[in-house]
Amino acid sequence: NKYVPETHSDCEVIIYLYHEFGDKCVKMLDGIFSFILYDINQNRVLVSRDPIGITPCYLGKTSNGELMISSEMKVLDTDCESIETFPPGHSLIIDVDSNKNILTYIYQKYYEPLWDSPEIKLYETEKEITTKINKALTRSVEKRLMCDVPFGVLLSGGLDSSLVASITSRLIRNKKRMWGSELHTFSIGLKGAPDLKYAKQVADFLGTIHHEFNFTEQEGIDCLEDLIYHLETYDVTTIRASTPMFLLSRKIKSMGIKMVLSGEGADEIYGGYLYFH
Repeated sequence: NKYVPETHSDCEVIIYLYHEFGDKCVKMLDGIFSFILYDINQNRVLVSRDPIGITPCYLGKTSNGELMISSEMKVLDTDCESIETFPPGHSLIIDVDSNKNILTYIYQKYYEPLWDSPEIKLYETEKEITTKINKALTRSVEKRLMCDVPFGVLLSGGLDSSLVASITSRLIRNKKRMWGSELHTFSIGLKGAPDLKYAKQVADFLGTIHHEFNFTEQEGIDCLEDLIYHLETYDVTTIRASTPMFLLSRKIKSMGIKMVLSGEGADEIYGGYLYFH
């Protein structure tokens, strides 16, 4: 092989791709990422973020023209005059001199999906569209099961998480994994919450090992300070939705689970919330 890996990190492949293809290497990456790569030979810095923006990344600018990049806003607040969200699906190319002073920098959009083209016209039947969604969702779940760590599914009993749990259950039924061949599902809510009821029904139907957790109103209030610190927002809707997720994540982590699947994001993409109507 031309390149022999020296670590167990999947990030190492970025270096080899950059050696071969330069800035264009980001179009070849398929995954979740935000990274900074420094090319010492060309005095060039490449910063890039995944197409959907799943990994957080922020860009800060100081009064003397320096750029600061971080996965959290709070570390930029002291030194930067302005902070902006690093745009998903973009790269930032920074040329510096021998003393690491910035000469030029420019954003480049590398993610160009077909649906973003004004020339694309779709003439498909409902059956063709639903079949494509079915296949794409199944492929997406299967791709994320390529892991060698204990995992589970967040289950609310709603359409999206139930679909993900169902597909996951079907895919792993005949595959032995580190945590056994049975699927573990997790749900949380105030006592008597309807989500818990429906999540249990789905879990029973799929035959998963189901873990149900309760939290009190006081526990929700007590975690708000930590939650706002980590979310870096005061947005009411975001905080309300994130409170049970934050408490559940703590419990899941304490059980040694390293990865979870969920139905998060579907309502945002398909306009499932009332404020989209």
